Amino acid sequence: MGQPLRILSIEDDPNDTDLIQGVLETENIVCEVTRVDTQAAMLTSVAQGNIDLILADYTLPSFDGISALKVAIEVCPEVPFIFVSGTLGEEVATEALKIGATDYILKTRLSRLVPSVFRALREARERAERKQADQKLRRSQAYLAEAQRLSQTGSFGWDVSSGEIYWSPETFRIFEVAPSAKVTIDLVVQLTHPEDRAVLQELIERASRDSTEFEFEHRLLIPDGSVKHLRVMGRPSKNDRGSLEFVGAVTDVTERRRADEILRRSEGYLAEAQRLTRTGSWAWNVAARHSLYWSRENYRLFGFDPEDGIPSDDSFYQRVHPEDRQRVREAAFLERPSEGSDFDVDFRIVLPDGTLKYARSTGHPVFDAAGNIVEYVGTAMDVTEQHEARAALETAFRQIKTLKDQLYTENIALREEINRSSMFEELVGESPALQTVLGHAVRVAPTDSTVLITGETGTGKELIARAIHKRSRRAAGAFVGVNCVAIPSDLILSELFGHEKGAFTGAIQRRVGRFELADGGTIFLDEIGELSLETQIALLRVLQEHEFERVGGDKVIPTNVRVIAATNRDLQACIEAGTFRSDLYYRLNVFPIGMPPLRKRREDIPLLVEYFIDRYARKAGKKMRGINRSTLDKLTSYSWPGNIRELQNVIERSVIVCETENFTVDESWLSGMSNESKQGTLAKMSAERERRAIEVALAEAHGRVSGPSGAAAKLGIPRSTLESKMKALSIKKSRFKTA
Repeated sequence: MGQPLRILSIEDDPNDTDLIQGVLETENIVCEVTRVDTQAAMLTSVAQGNIDLILADYTLPSFDGISALKVAIEVCPEVPFIFVSGTLGEEVATEALKIGATDYILKTRLSRLVPSVFRALREARERAERKQADQKLRRSQAYLAEAQRLSQTGSFGWDVSSGEIYWSPETFRIFEVAPSAKVTIDLVVQLTHPEDRAVLQELIERASRDSTEFEFEHRLLIPDGSVKHLRVMGRPSKNDRGSLEFVGAVTDVTERRRADEILRRSEGYLAEAQRLTRTGSWAWNVAARHSLYWSRENYRLFGFDPEDGIPSDDSFYQRVHPEDRQRVREAAFLERPSEGSDFDVDFRIVLPDGTLKYARSTGHPVFDAAGNIVEYVGTAMDVTEQHEARAALETAFRQIKTLKDQLYTENIALREEINRSSMFEELVGESPALQTVLGHAVRVAPTDSTVLITGETGTGKELIARAIHKRSRRAAGAFVGVNCVAIPSDLILSELFGHEKGAFTGAIQRRVGRFELADGGTIFLDEIGELSLETQIALLRVLQEHEFERVGGDKVIPTNVRVIAATNRDLQACIEAGTFRSDLYYRLNVFPIGMPPLRKRREDIPLLVEYFIDRYARKAGKKMRGINRSTLDKLTSYSWPGNIRELQNVIERSVIVCETENFTVDESWLSGMSNESKQGTLAKMSAERERRAIEVALAEAHGRVSGPSGAAAKLGIPRSTLESKMKALSIKKSRFKTA
């Protein structure tokens, strides 16, 4: 032996272990013996591996030899196990052999030990070789099965004399037949598509009669109605009984047939696309210096017959206009086949009947693995129509230029008129009060002066602000609107000037403020009278120094913004009450514009009614033919405390509910708000009197702000205005709610 025999001795007597080792070494068996006498020690040794043989006594202090045998079979079944014991009876020995022991030797007859060891090692070696061969066979079978599955190719065997047919698992899968089914010729014919059965039966009969190999394709009709395409090939041979049999393969070519069909359709689509676009394709071989391929459209373009084959290069150049031939030769690949660059050339074609065509050809080189050019591929397009259209277009352009020069002055005047019209497209009315406002807007728009727009809620302050911006030099910049009352006081600075990451709880990243967004444009500060004093100071700095800092930041950011502010409050009264800074007021009040309430421009109400009826009727998909005089009189005489916004809402609501083509208004929508003086009176009160009036109204409404019976309705002011006044005066509506 080359390597020492590694033996695990399960023996409680060291002398017996030494005796056994001595017997083996007298027969020139070099061995390394490890002795154990407990189950734990045995498990440790077998777990380490590297054991060639186990020799075990039957009787041990802590466990018996049968237990050791069972452990060995479970942990290392390939290692031979021989009992060497002085107390092993015949019945126990027989049981041990049944369980899996290799042999048993009595200690009184150790002369049998060496032959037994040799036999055990030989049998273990043979078992290992058989196991390895079985594994190799199973692996080979698995590889074959997987190869068949991947290639969708099954195998079969057909014994002609007995009629027996063998199918591989993949063949069963291809035919979609259960592996337990009995395969016969009749089954194969039954599964075949009805249109292919006669051909299949004839081929089977001829092959079995003439003993010839065969190869054919046929279809299967699957029970679900689908169709499979199969390619079958078989070769005859003689089996060990001398009988004729066929061995062959079945390949599912359904996907290939589908791909071929898709390819044919694709080629058909390509040919049709080339015909429709009048674009041919070609390929030219560099080594042969001759065309390899012309599409049918290429033949049509150059006037050649496909039946005559691909024309020679000389024939091709005969079709090129004489004045273009040299240029085409220089531009195309024929004169520089090794340069390997793309080309694009326009030229004329002269057909045998004298017809002149304009063509454009492009080519691209194709390289082999070594980087050498093997061919050029490209297209040739008939651009005759494009050429003629281009010539007609150039003539048209010349005519258009003449007309453009003639209309230049008129166009300038028209644009001026459009600008004037679009500037005030949503400001409807002809009253002197409105025309005064529009005149002021026109005058201040081209300047960068700060504008303060005052007026009641719903009078159109933002529309005037947008009109001023649209007419200004900043019209290309952004118009950024900020409703100061809609933003919580603790967030208004961040909203206006932005903040840095970590400036306050929730500031997880830097945010750009409205002033930065409006840079180069206009910022519109609505409800400016609701700003806190702290915010007023920050805004004053921006107006004075044209710079600011983000909340939580120390970087000074310059700003180039025009400020337009608006309010429905009496800022002079706010200054007296100490809620608005006088220095900020004078900075804002550079150019004041007062928006008249709708009750002071009643002559505009019919125009506004007509405008809103048309607008919302089109939106609702209705057709309103007119409005009766009594309805128009009611709308004109109503005081409109909510101004144009209220009128707009009433018109929209009426259009929605109107069931005829004559516009009408529900009088109940107008009767509940006839007190036009309440809002104006409230605005003129001192802060203390205003507080008392609001508290009385809240008490009467039991703390309700909105709704027909709410405090806002009792005071004759919008809900948002009342809420902003309550916030400024620190009035809590919860104090007036009843249980």
